[in-house]
Amino acid sequence: MEQQSTRTQTPGPRRRPPASGTDRAAVPAPAAPADSRLRTASGSASAPRLRLPWAGRGTSPTGRPARLTAVGTAVAAAVGTLLVAGLDRLVFGGLGVLFGLGYLVVCFQLAVRVRLPDLPAAPISGPIAFALALAVLAPVPASGVTGRVMALASGLAVRAGWLFAGTGLAAAIVAARFVAQRRIRRAR
Repeated sequence: MEQQSTRTQTPGPRRRPPASGTDRAAVPAPAAPADSRLRTASGSASAPRLRLPWAGRGTSPTGRPARLTAVGTAVAAAVGTLLVAGLDRLVFGGLGVLFGLGYLVVCFQLAVRVRLPDLPAAPISGPIAFALALAVLAPVPASGVTGRVMALASGLAVRAGWLFAGTGLAAAIVAARFVAQRRIRRAR
């Protein structure tokens, strides 16, 4: 039996040759028809399942936790911080302790989950998300652009402790991960 050239093979997963010591040449199996993926165990066709973007993405196929890219880190920081700020404003009417604690949790998660090549993104995107949440959800005493700028500046000044604590936490975790990775590379 002749093997097909790679240009004429149908796309799909390739099968590995059997582990036994047979002399047969391994021929890749043809790809399954598209409608066979929609069949259930009973053999009847069903509608395709809706996969949510966050469903099943907690770990990679190798069992390691999923890592965030630099852009993913920025988006996660903005979404997480805005959600916590919105919840704090909804429940307590302003941005207080819940917002600060939520920011610390977001910074910790960013620093732990960012990929190694994108480590600087964690301590950078956290403060930007913090300022964004203040600009969007902080109460503004005066109308206009000047009122917004003054509210943002005073909000950053009043909550500087939370801002520095979260940023320092992210920077410390990122620095520790960087040093650990360098030691692993030197040991090789």
